[in-house]
Amino acid sequence: MKKFRKVLDGLTTSSPGGTIGSPSCGSAAGTPTAAPTPREIDVQETLVSENFQLCKTVRHGFPYQPTALAFDPVQKILAIGSRSGGVRILGRPGVDCYCQHESGAAVLQLQFLINEGALVTACADDTLHLWNLRQRRPAVLHSLKFNRERITFCHLPFQSKWLYVGTERGNTHIVNIESFVLSGYVIMWNKAIELSTKTHPGPVVHLSDSPKDEGKLLIGFESGTIVQWDLRGKKADFRIYYDEAIHSVGWHHEGKQFMCSHSDGSLTMWNLRNTTKPFQVTFPHGKIQKDGRKESCKPILKVEYKTSRSSDPFIIFSGGLSYDKAGRRPTLTIMHGKAITVLEMDYPIVEFMALCETPYNNEVQEPYAVVVLLEKDLIVVDLTQSNFPVFENPYPMDVHESPVTCTAYFAECPPDIIPILYSIGAKHKKTGYSQKEWPISGGTWTLGSYTYPEIIITGHADGSIKFWDASAITLQMLYKLKTSKVFEKPKLGEGRAAELVEEDPFAIQMVSWCPQSRIFCVVGISAHIILYRFSKQDANTQIVSLEVRLQCESEDVISPSENENNPCFTEPGSHSPQPHHQHPASPGSGTPEGIKDSIPCLKVKDRMVRVPPGYQAELVIQLLWVDGEPPQQITSLDINSAYGLLAFGNSNGLAVVDYLQKTILLCMSTLDLYGAADPYQRLTRSPRRNRQSTSEFCMRGLSNFYSDSKKRIRTSYQSLTELSDNQQSIDMERSKSPTSDHVNGHCTSPTSQPCSAGKPRVPMGPEGPRLTRRGPGRPPFRKAQSAACMEISLPVSHTEESRENSFSRSRSSSVSSIDRDTKEAITTLQFGESYARKSDLVPTPCLWVGTSLGVVLLIPMSIPTDQEERMEEPVTIGPSGAVLMLKGSVLRFGFLDCMGALIQSPYEVWRDPNAPEDPDRLRKRKLVHFSPSSSQDTCGEGHLAVVCSERQAKVFLMPSQSCLFVHNITESSFVLRADVVSVCNSVCLACFCANGHIMTLSLPSLRPLMDINYLPLTDMRIARTFCFTNGGQALYLSSPTEIQRITYSQEMCDNLQEMLGELFTPTETPEAQNRGFLKGFFGGNANTFDREELFGEAAAGKASRSLAQHIPGQAGMEGMKVAASGVVGELARARIALDERGQRLGELEERTALMMTSAESFHKHAHELMLKCKDKKWYQF
Repeated sequence: MKKFRKVLDGLTTSSPGGTIGSPSCGSAAGTPTAAPTPREIDVQETLVSENFQLCKTVRHGFPYQPTALAFDPVQKILAIGSRSGGVRILGRPGVDCYCQHESGAAVLQLQFLINEGALVTACADDTLHLWNLRQRRPAVLHSLKFNRERITFCHLPFQSKWLYVGTERGNTHIVNIESFVLSGYVIMWNKAIELSTKTHPGPVVHLSDSPKDEGKLLIGFESGTIVQWDLRGKKADFRIYYDEAIHSVGWHHEGKQFMCSHSDGSLTMWNLRNTTKPFQVTFPHGKIQKDGRKESCKPILKVEYKTSRSSDPFIIFSGGLSYDKAGRRPTLTIMHGKAITVLEMDYPIVEFMALCETPYNNEVQEPYAVVVLLEKDLIVVDLTQSNFPVFENPYPMDVHESPVTCTAYFAECPPDIIPILYSIGAKHKKTGYSQKEWPISGGTWTLGSYTYPEIIITGHADGSIKFWDASAITLQMLYKLKTSKVFEKPKLGEGRAAELVEEDPFAIQMVSWCPQSRIFCVVGISAHIILYRFSKQDANTQIVSLEVRLQCESEDVISPSENENNPCFTEPGSHSPQPHHQHPASPGSGTPEGIKDSIPCLKVKDRMVRVPPGYQAELVIQLLWVDGEPPQQITSLDINSAYGLLAFGNSNGLAVVDYLQKTILLCMSTLDLYGAADPYQRLTRSPRRNRQSTSEFCMRGLSNFYSDSKKRIRTSYQSLTELSDNQQSIDMERSKSPTSDHVNGHCTSPTSQPCSAGKPRVPMGPEGPRLTRRGPGRPPFRKAQSAACMEISLPVSHTEESRENSFSRSRSSSVSSIDRDTKEAITTLQFGESYARKSDLVPTPCLWVGTSLGVVLLIPMSIPTDQEERMEEPVTIGPSGAVLMLKGSVLRFGFLDCMGALIQSPYEVWRDPNAPEDPDRLRKRKLVHFSPSSSQDTCGEGHLAVVCSERQAKVFLMPSQSCLFVHNITESSFVLRADVVSVCNSVCLACFCANGHIMTLSLPSLRPLMDINYLPLTDMRIARTFCFTNGGQALYLSSPTEIQRITYSQEMCDNLQEMLGELFTPTETPEAQNRGFLKGFFGGNANTFDREELFGEAAAGKASRSLAQHIPGQAGMEGMKVAASGVVGELARARIALDERGQRLGELEERTALMMTSAESFHKHAHELMLKCKDKKWYQF
């Protein structure tokens, strides 16, 4: 049992700089020594460093910027390569694996070793990699780096261990897949073409072996030259010189003819009997014009020629549309007999591939589907039905349907919430899909034992919300909510009116969800909040709208006469929260001068609305424009169903709303919240100085920087001239900034505040200098940037250097000192049972408020307990109680009892608001409270409050407000995200820093348990979407289209292998069709082709060492051993080995059997002939 003693009251709380931090991130120097106290707090901490390990679990969503596609027709698994070097391998639902090349080079081409559990990738850095798929986490076995030539195309024949590699110089090399070394056999470009040819044929764009004879290799060059190379004779059988460039080639399965696609939008058919000219040239989308000429068409980038027993062959190609039709969407064309079907796609086609029944290229192909890889989607078309319907995609490929702007992650949800959301969402699913099963069905996946209900919520730029079932490391969409339906559609006008209508006015910034009460709250970019309740019944409802004028800054007050018209404004010296903060101003309209005032950004529907089952809007809260200035973005939100209260804040102040009575309880500026307890000496501000000071442009902690980036979206679109003017004035102001700033003798927070102009603040008259960021007629904001694509760039600079510096630069006090003219934003809020003052004996409902100055305020509330009184009597809010301080902007609160257990926020048990009422039974609110004193039999009253800021974490004992422990998390960076989470039946503080470190600290002692440099912050997307949850899990958007889930729990890392799916399943290779006696005996040249004799070292010699370099993979033999572990692995390995060793014996045995059959037949016929002719004389013949 560890004993922790609280330190003396007031120690380290007098100022943010009261503790000495360590210079390095995550140092243990922040734990203070304990001082003797009258009583002791006994907490047994069970978490140790061995409980933590960081690893990636699974990646969801569509592969970002895809480049290549491959399919294993026997294993039925699909691989997708991307521009960043990633490879996604997909099988049946649950089988989803992500691999990453260390080089990060784009994947050019993928080739499965069909039914062998291996994959070859060709990358843009001219390296070939062999991946072992026989383990749950694939690894590279071999790599081959080409030094002198660039790879352009690869081809691996079925059941061959020799890979053909075409290069930019026009040469074709051959690689042994087993040893991953080059063969000495090379097809040089100058040998492939005729000696009389004067021009280079160009890069190799196609390689394929003839279905009729594997000893013939068809080589396609970009210029239009096609050569069939006799591998045995080492000579060209024929050469074709065509005028148009070639993009792809497709064989007929009999090997007598093939089809080419060209850059002029044409398809040519060639017969091997006559290669002097094509026997058919077609322009599928080129019409004959009036002058008799064909329309010019776009290139046909790929064509596939697939035969079918029961119908005409399928000719499938992409591109080829005529140039004159502008704006047409990308198309995939399916020609089946005389029918031509054009499928229009939403995005450009990257690659497509027909899925066929057989892996053998010399058999009737029987295509049953075609996989189409688009830039932002994956589509599978059913070819077995005449209308070509698409399959319903079981993977979560539509995460990015609208750009993701925020995320939330909830583990250990109530078990009934997922089935309910699924049943509601299933009613709105699209129809018209193919009735057949999803064809990509390879691999195996079972529901592991280490599973619990998990839900991921994503908010999007179009105002939609998606609920996802994330249990057992899968992702399945449950329910979609469209918040835009609450509002009237913005009317499109002309001129300035059109500019005022923003492109993404409903974009989601923040969500707050209580799974127990099913209350859901969203914050939108138009400074609006929508409160939803869940119901299984549809209903007719009228949405209540509240309008809040939250512009409560003393710098906005010009005279008492102006204050009369603004009920929520206060005099600079007034700190009373009541009574004129109780009600919002009545909605107004624009002033005669055209300045928008007292109007919201959006118009709520004011009529009765029919709402379907699911989440139904109950209340909309909107901030108002003030004197032509748009409302500041909402930076914090919390909702509590037990209290029936909602609190939100921004850079101007705080508002509390009673959503049961639909009233505003509090609307107050941050400065007024302090009352007499203001820890800073505020200098008087000049009346009516510029509203948004130049200090907003400067760097500060990222938690405040979020709001800056949002403000920049909301503020007017400025010309480069205006920006350059601002730059000059800001630079002048910044150059005068002092090197340090001290308040009350203490160094102020180095990260919490925007930098200020360094001039002393003296009152100025109306003629003083003024810098305005917007004119009254400018549009409020342009397109809302999504978290998936948002990049940090300061308005005063558009250089890459400034963007990097915005994260990496260590900001000195001159850049981030507390200036009395700067705004103090509300950065975090949390309701809970606590002690607002030191003298409190029992816990009461409180609102914990954290600000950008590192100040924590406690606001006590008096809430009627009786249900009838709660709906009629007002909730009273008292003046601010305790004031606690930290370094940096406050990010997170957490509450523990004196035994170290987490205290959950009270909540109301869900009840259906639209359920039919029972007249005999009164519907009562059922509340669940977690009082700090409920489990304090041994410790008495009180609880522990965990407060984390950008720079440090502190643990306070309430109600005495003693700082028991403090830990300086980082000095060189700042914390982006912090959460108090449960791990291994205990709790810890998890932090993610801007320098990429992920840390965990024990509670309550704040001992560092884990500190791993995991992910350097590269853009705003990661900062806006990173979130922790219970069970040692976290997630973030790794790309605009993908969600990456990670775990920092050793227990989950140990169970991860069990949870992941198996990519490789031992499957018998389908037997080749019987080719008939005559073809097998007389025309079986293909079976007699021995590549080993031709390409092996004995016959072809060794390749030049300087041509390519072999690099052993990290997996090596260890990876093979792991892959082959277990009974299944041993059996699979033995079978594969037997297959490889017995392949030639099998072929020889078949040949011997054929010869024996033919010999017996010959013997029988010869015997019959002998019996028939034995009695005849010679002259009788």
